[in-house]
Amino acid sequence: MSAFNSPRLLSFVTAALLAPVPALADFNICNNTGSRVGVAIGYRDPDGGWVTEGWWNLSARSCETLLKGTLVARYYYIYAIDYDRGGEWSGRAHMCTRDKEFTIRGTEDCLARGFDRTGFFEVDTGERQTAWTVQLTETADGPAQRPLTPGTPLLPTPGRQGPAQIPRTPGR
Repeated sequence: MSAFNSPRLLSFVTAALLAPVPALADFNICNNTGSRVGVAIGYRDPDGGWVTEGWWNLSARSCETLLKGTLVARYYYIYAIDYDRGGEWSGRAHMCTRDKEFTIRGTEDCLARGFDRTGFFEVDTGERQTAWTVQLTETADGPAQRPLTPGTPLLPTPGRQGPAQIPRTPGR
């Protein structure tokens, strides 16, 4: 039996991944699927304006830092697409994107400005978090997403801190 197929090693790796880690002041995303995934992020910049950025291309079962440094906002917005199997992680907070690498300021008039209008899901990092990790998963079961506009907070889930697990919506 290979060391990589060992139940003991798998238990250790799982425990290591779930163990608390020192706060690294970053916004991270992990692709816990067997597919390649493209990710875009939306957030308020320090001046209060909206910014969307993309694309980060994550290999299967990998993580990436989207924003470096201490989190300056409570709410961030994510859109991701499964390149291999189809489907997406989306929501109803509409922001501007494009097919190629982008940094776009503002969320208004996306189409008139030559961009796509894309639905992002909201990530509530809670009060006073300095770092956050979002886990993208393949399961279709998960909490229903409510209609949002950027900056409209979701009701926080009591006692929920740490990584948010976001299920993929099959098909597009």
